[in-house]
Amino acid sequence: MNRRTLLLGALALPLAARPATAYDGRELIDLDSPELPGTLIVSTGERALFRVLGEGLAMRYPVAVGKEGHDWAGIAEVGRKVRWPVWTPPAAMIARKPELARWAKGMPGGPDNPLGSRALYLYDNGKDTLFRIHGTNEPDSIGTAASSGCIRMLNRHIEGIYEHTPIGTKVVVL
Repeated sequence: MNRRTLLLGALALPLAARPATAYDGRELIDLDSPELPGTLIVSTGERALFRVLGEGLAMRYPVAVGKEGHDWAGIAEVGRKVRWPVWTPPAAMIARKPELARWAKGMPGGPDNPLGSRALYLYDNGKDTLFRIHGTNEPDSIGTAASSGCIRMLNRHIEGIYEHTPIGTKVVVL
């Protein structure tokens, strides 16, 4: 197992650098962190999401992160959870890709929906950040910087996270 130390008092310090890899599955790792069990930590540089388990352990999941210019970092909380969420592309995305205008009022949940089977909506002080941790209908994107800012996971991984993550859970994105 790998030993990782998070310095969350200084959010500008990333996790130990290592090259991003394509999907290699979830893994139980050692993790020294002051965060409480259940906290979700996303290392955008490592393209990984860590679910803190406590007692120095975490589950590590490979993820896709935001493309350059579409990334976000900070501390939020899970403010809403949805099974088979409706996807509504933001106006800026529609401006970049006019063909998405047909979904301006929302694409119903289902296997073709970009949000996948589950979504955790990230909030800051009660306000929707418009960033999500969600499944994907593009599993080949896992391990890359491919999204418009959201954190993508394989559907089977987000389904497990969804079941074990209550509203109010702290999320740290580095």
